[in-house]
Amino acid sequence: MFVISFLLLLVCILISVAFVTLLERSVLGYIQIRKGPNKVGFMGLLQPFSDGLKLFFKEQTYPYFSNFIIYYFSPVFMLFLSFLLWVLFPFLLNVYNFNMGVLFFLCCTGMGVYGVLLSGWSSNSNYALLGGLRSVAQTISYEVSMALLLICLLLMVASFNLINFMKYQHYIWFLFFSFPLFLCFFSSCLAETNRSPFDFAEGESELVSGFNVEYSSGGFAFIFLSEYMNIIFMSMLCTIIFFGCNLNSIFFYIKIVFLVFMFIWVRGTLPRYRYDKLMYLTWKGFLPLSLSYLLFYGSMLMLIL
Repeated sequence: MFVISFLLLLVCILISVAFVTLLERSVLGYIQIRKGPNKVGFMGLLQPFSDGLKLFFKEQTYPYFSNFIIYYFSPVFMLFLSFLLWVLFPFLLNVYNFNMGVLFFLCCTGMGVYGVLLSGWSSNSNYALLGGLRSVAQTISYEVSMALLLICLLLMVASFNLINFMKYQHYIWFLFFSFPLFLCFFSSCLAETNRSPFDFAEGESELVSGFNVEYSSGGFAFIFLSEYMNIIFMSMLCTIIFFGCNLNSIFFYIKIVFLVFMFIWVRGTLPRYRYDKLMYLTWKGFLPLSLSYLLFYGSMLMLIL
């Protein structure tokens, strides 16, 4: 039953990725006072599928001096890690408890760095290598503060299992008494998924699309799918941790859509950070704040016990 439900979940995720891209293009269109995709199908609903078909049927090109095996399998590795993260989806019916869920999440996001670095390095292109190096520095830096922010909330739940977040937020959401933590966590999610204003790995203005500049056809589609699956997963994780995770309610999924919309909204409104300010933000902003909250929650817990 778990295998069947997980496969069904993956199919739903792939379909949702298609419609998230449509939502993003439509919202960005309205932000920039123009129409988004509106020609293919009714109100542009078939546009993502036509884009996907176009990507997979394009000619596959690769740089002659690239390290071909690593170049070829890096996007597959990135997509596999994104699929693997969704094992954490808290099922309630065929109770499959993932007792070390948060640790598993941190391990998978840590491994995600290697996909970007290897795809940038194996392309044998200066632009791609720069994008890969930027991404590694950025992701490793933000993982530190993200892990500490998660530990603050784990102190309240006293478990690594995500289902326990639902039990402990039955009466009040964690958002209400840890709002600064939510803002830091959401910003760290933007940085972890390489989204604007932290999209230095693929800075179009200076790196010509960054680490994926040499990819075309299926390889580019895999990287694209991986990025958007990570966005949806991070939105789900934010919802579980801060917004009360009632899986039996339609509001759980509405909250996920709202957070995905916030990812897009930030992209449409904020300019890209300067690289030194990006590093300053996490090491001198988020890290001291998360350590202060950790000491505060730890001391409160000691007083209660």
